[in-house]
Amino acid sequence: METSDSSSTTELMSRYVSSEPGYGVPTEGWRICLAHEFKEKRKPFQAKDVSLSNIMEHIGLGVRYLKWWYKKTQVEKKAPFIDMFRALPLRQIYGVPLGGFGGGTITRGWRGEFCRWQLNPGMYHYKTVIANQFTVCLRRGGQTVYQQVLSVERPPTLQGWNWGYCGEYAFYHALYPRAWTVYHLPGQNVTLTCRQVSPVIPHDYKDSSLPVAVLVWDIENKNDYDLEVSIMFTMTNGSGHKDDKSGGHWNEPFHLEKEGEAVSGVLLHHCTPFNPYTLCIAAHEQADREVSYQTAFSPRGTCGALWSDLITDGRLDSPTGSSPPTQKGEKVAAALAVGCKVSAHGHNSLEFSLSWDMPVITFGSREREHIRRYTRFFGSEGDAAPSLCHYALTHYRDWERRIEAWQAPILLDSSLPSWYKSALFNELYFVADGGTVWVELPEDSDVSGGLRSEDGGLPAQPSVIKEYGRFAYLEGQEYRMYNTYDVHFYASFALIMLWPKLALSLQYDIAGSVVQQDSTERLNLMSGRCSPVKTRNVVPHDIGDPDDEPWQRVNAYLIHDTADWKDLNLKFVLQVYRDFHLTQDRQYLQDMWPICQAVMESEMKFDQDGDGLIENSGYADQTYDGWTVTGPSAYCGGLWLASVCVMCKMARLLDSNSVYERYRDVLDRGSAAFDKLLWNGQYYNYDSSGRDLSNSVMSDQCAGQWFLRASGLGDGEYQAFPVEKVRSALKSVFDLNVLRFAGGQMGAVNGMRPEGVPDRSSVQSDEVWVGVVYGLAATMIHEGMVEQGLRTAEGCYRTVWERLGMAFQTPEAYCEKGIFRSLAYMRPLSIWAMQLALDLRRDQVGPEDEKPLQNPTSQDQEQAPTTKNEVPPETLHDVSNTH
Repeated sequence: METSDSSSTTELMSRYVSSEPGYGVPTEGWRICLAHEFKEKRKPFQAKDVSLSNIMEHIGLGVRYLKWWYKKTQVEKKAPFIDMFRALPLRQIYGVPLGGFGGGTITRGWRGEFCRWQLNPGMYHYKTVIANQFTVCLRRGGQTVYQQVLSVERPPTLQGWNWGYCGEYAFYHALYPRAWTVYHLPGQNVTLTCRQVSPVIPHDYKDSSLPVAVLVWDIENKNDYDLEVSIMFTMTNGSGHKDDKSGGHWNEPFHLEKEGEAVSGVLLHHCTPFNPYTLCIAAHEQADREVSYQTAFSPRGTCGALWSDLITDGRLDSPTGSSPPTQKGEKVAAALAVGCKVSAHGHNSLEFSLSWDMPVITFGSREREHIRRYTRFFGSEGDAAPSLCHYALTHYRDWERRIEAWQAPILLDSSLPSWYKSALFNELYFVADGGTVWVELPEDSDVSGGLRSEDGGLPAQPSVIKEYGRFAYLEGQEYRMYNTYDVHFYASFALIMLWPKLALSLQYDIAGSVVQQDSTERLNLMSGRCSPVKTRNVVPHDIGDPDDEPWQRVNAYLIHDTADWKDLNLKFVLQVYRDFHLTQDRQYLQDMWPICQAVMESEMKFDQDGDGLIENSGYADQTYDGWTVTGPSAYCGGLWLASVCVMCKMARLLDSNSVYERYRDVLDRGSAAFDKLLWNGQYYNYDSSGRDLSNSVMSDQCAGQWFLRASGLGDGEYQAFPVEKVRSALKSVFDLNVLRFAGGQMGAVNGMRPEGVPDRSSVQSDEVWVGVVYGLAATMIHEGMVEQGLRTAEGCYRTVWERLGMAFQTPEAYCEKGIFRSLAYMRPLSIWAMQLALDLRRDQVGPEDEKPLQNPTSQDQEQAPTTKNEVPPETLHDVSNTH
């Protein structure tokens, strides 16, 4: 199973000239020299990239979209939920984001810059704030011998600072939720390692919500003499947004002591009319550390005074009192310095923390306020930033212990390739940096609109939402819709395996929306016809746009009428049983059962000929919303049969014999029809329309079987697809969609012709969808094709993270050459389905039959007993919630 990872790592690190390994930097992860330049520069897919044949086919959509886009951007002054004319350009700069889930995120680049901001919920701002830097000052015998901004930049501003650190002496290493940057200081015989730690901890629903991070600086002095070392952290009041100059912002120093531990630093109060917040830079006060600060300085001009202040004695002036509020057009920044002695051939460390406190938020409509999850523990008055930093600086070692306990069994497993270990953990960035919001359920909320359980609805405030809050993440940073359900189907493995209470909370919100309706008529951009925003007893496409009012107004997506989509209802049913299988939460199953029956009843109408198999309607009526499908199809037909199968299983569990018999009959008839209409002897045809391209090989044709296997089904009484046909289909996909595409080096193309050329009938059929590929790889692993599964997924990782420079912004799609689409996308979280498949296979096969996929020593560790409603530890890589 092990493949060679050395060539790609060597390429990313080829310009690193030092031999310093850094302090405590792990072996596994994504590593890159700060001087690296990616050779391939891709462009985002835009309207101009649509082929002439597709333009002719969709000319009506183009006209309607243009009118809608103009009204949205020029009249309403709002951002469109998908902007086909202003796609984000590729910036090959991003690294591990700071902070937990749902309180906003600040992303640092792999060269150290603060460059991607999501403080306003769901709304991204891409701006590198050049004054946000770390600077090192080395002193010997009372004299400063070296002072350097730890940045490779040479900006036109702040010319009084010493810029242009040589990136060939530094490298970055990411293993989410931590990152390390190693700086060897040329000519100084000193190495600095900055370790970034965020509280992202499986099964933890307190610390994982906190908008805070810790930055620990380990200093190694290889000289024969002692040094005094200071690190200065500078931060602008704001995010580089135009409101930084709106006036009224101010800074103040603070000191907070409790439980025998003290922290001090500077608060930066950002006073905007909507969603005001406070940034906090803080340091841990200790007997042998000197903390000093500059409350306010202007980040314009040369800024030489601050530089001179530090260079004089390695500390800052530390004035008392707050700064005056800024005038309109003026910016303000703050600085914090910490110094210590480092003995000859010795080591010491300095600890900083950054927090941001925006406790009460409004979305774009400004209609109602929402309270963020972390306020349950730190209050909602807007004064929590010092306490957040204090908590972080006194608890980050425990965070790291728990992170290491979670990750170690995978990282130490020698049977797993290094690229996979990097991909598995680093793709998790999106759970935090997917425009994520995690808020308290308002006291007046009723998730199912007044319809109670006895009438086919839900409790007004289901206990899991009330206890664990409401959770939402975007389809993508460019595709701005929360909890896009056809995509969440793939991504959901990360949540259900690591934060199952959030997965269940999200499901309750979706279920509550199912039983409600919004009869407001609106134009669908694809068809040009009007339909209701939301139809009762069908799953919504999404729960809303953060620039509007999520949860209250669902279905921001208006390209198609998704009430007629064939996959949404089925994906709900499949997730319900998968979630129950992994959590054994019987109350959840009972609550979801009437909702499952309702959506399956709605789905029945798509079986128009009564053969037990649904038909697609001759347009792109599923997650591949640009790829037309007609009649029974491999994708939707497979999802349908899998859903019918789990309905049989749930009916058995809930002693509903009449429902079991009904769906058993549908399953028997539908399976026969599926084979008759779609099986061609090697794989399942794309659809049964008889069109020239109906026999294309779809990479995602076994999605239904994937979910059955993930749910412990797929054999015996609960088999929907003959195993030998599934494996033949997967072999065809591997041979054609993987090996015959891009030399077998870029994953699986969505559609491939039997003769070995990509299906170019739509804008999506010749794309690679990273999240689909990870799901395909999981399916292969479930079916015993472990080597093929890993090779298939490896192509995507190598392409995205090593060739194209898309680290921490994995796109939805890329083509073989030239373009990509939708950076920073939800679906690639499906890589956690691969880990589930590996775990299940290990449990089924056993060490006596196959080389174990787990670190053998992990089997000997004491396991906590599994209790009702908890995810079994032998199934999931998790740590217990200690709060």
